[in-house]
Amino acid sequence: MGRHMTEIRDPDDCSTMTEVRAGVDDVDRQVVALLKRRFGYMDAAARIKPDRAAVRDEWRKADVLAKVDASAAEMGVDRQLMTRLYEDLIETSIAHEFDVFDRTRN
Repeated sequence: MGRHMTEIRDPDDCSTMTEVRAGVDDVDRQVVALLKRRFGYMDAAARIKPDRAAVRDEWRKADVLAKVDASAAEMGVDRQLMTRLYEDLIETSIAHEFDVFDRTRN
């Protein structure tokens, strides 16, 4: 069955694994698109920051984690899970920004 042949239903409305898998695949496509956009901002940061020492910003990391925690609490999402995911995402983003900074500045 093609990926567009199954209607995307809300999780509570799914009654078959085909519907569940179609929903997960749809969400994953959206997440990848959002991550692409987020990493575009990392590219912009690498272009804008004046020097390599500015790439790692511990204050900003703590700020992002606090905002994610507040959003998770507001939405009723597992806060520890979101913290773990975002710790990894932020560190991956910083590594990406260092890579872009070095490739474009050297």
